[in-house]
Amino acid sequence: MTAPALPLPDFTRADIARRAWPIIVANASVPLLGLVDTAVIGHYGTTADLGALALGALLFNVIYWSFGFLRMATTGFVAQADGAGDEPEVRAALARSMLMGLGLGAGLWLLQWPLVVAYFAAMDASAAVESTGTAYFQARIWGAPAALALYALCGALIGLGRSRTLLLVQLLLNGLNAGLDVYFAGVLDMGARGIGLGTAIAEWTTCAVAAWLLWRTLRARHADAEAFLPWARIRDRARLRRTMSANGDIMLRTLCLLGGFGWFASQGARFGDVTLAANHILLQLVSFSAFFLDGFAFVAEALVGGATGARDRARFRRVVRLSSELALATAAVLAVGIWLLGGAMVGLLTSLEEVSSAARTYLPWTALYVLLSVGAFQLDGVFIGATRTREMRNAGVASLLVFLLCAWPAAALWGNHGLWAAFVVFVVARALALLPYYRVLDRGLASGA
Repeated sequence: MTAPALPLPDFTRADIARRAWPIIVANASVPLLGLVDTAVIGHYGTTADLGALALGALLFNVIYWSFGFLRMATTGFVAQADGAGDEPEVRAALARSMLMGLGLGAGLWLLQWPLVVAYFAAMDASAAVESTGTAYFQARIWGAPAALALYALCGALIGLGRSRTLLLVQLLLNGLNAGLDVYFAGVLDMGARGIGLGTAIAEWTTCAVAAWLLWRTLRARHADAEAFLPWARIRDRARLRRTMSANGDIMLRTLCLLGGFGWFASQGARFGDVTLAANHILLQLVSFSAFFLDGFAFVAEALVGGATGARDRARFRRVVRLSSELALATAAVLAVGIWLLGGAMVGLLTSLEEVSSAARTYLPWTALYVLLSVGAFQLDGVFIGATRTREMRNAGVASLLVFLLCAWPAAALWGNHGLWAAFVVFVVARALALLPYYRVLDRGLASGA
């Protein structure tokens, strides 16, 4: 049996910060890869290569984001089993998610032809972009099983509190990917297809390394009487149903978030190209802030999961309070930074004066969004750790409905200011919709339910 990683008396803000910073750095390394890919194609490829990369990467982003439940649910299940000292279930939870990721990735590979044909038909791209984009997709899709299995592996690392190992895995993935992309697309002149091939190779390599690192960790902890791979647990119908139910709930919640962001973008486009471009730039500042807030939310996932598995209400409350204090302080610093320095940041992202001027007009909304988003991030982390996914699904649907009901009249009355106000309401509604469930969760730990 394994005790929780951090005994309650020694648990401090510094412990949370030490776990959070590797996750923040790991998250921040992701967009750098996109910049490298764009730069390589921008220097060595053609216009069709660049367009194909943009559309192809968008398709993979949507697909993989939709399967993000493989990371989130694994974190919750592994953290709870770890907190309960149930080592066989730690291994079984990881194995179930990995097998699911490999299976879903293989399904994507088998469905690649209808997927790519339907997508590029909907995008109405030129013949050159469609041909090159199809080549990129067909090269990169080979990495789908590894990419989705890697979600499960990263979820387990977060659940076990191995944030520094997670950082190494993420840096390996993005560093190797960038190097291979430069070699295939630049040196070998393979264009967008080379980018896809380099990504697939990096995904399989990193998946193997991450699996080996976790195997070593779990092998060293294997002191129970069950086999290292407890197949009876892995195949257990009740546990499989619970896993599938949690994954379905998180996927629906993710689709609600995608729907909200998609609606925001589409409504912004109705106000003209300048407003659309300005909103896109401001969303980059929102995404940048999310790297930091996600760090504390991921730590909350792991520690809340451990506290839930151990049925320790005091530890649960301490985790929520300390991680939320750090997250709120970070959000305040980020919001003030955007308010005071946002104009300079916008200037770095665009040299188009009319776009820059429009973006500066809506900067206060961006700062307010970042400040008020901390509740949604933290409560998402709490409910993922506790694997209370049905509540997350319900809150996602409710907040999307609130956003749409607010955005329609607000945008009609106040234009893009109204749209941004509704967008702020959206992120606040995500938190408020979870608060009643949080009280139930807290009471459940008190009663041992």
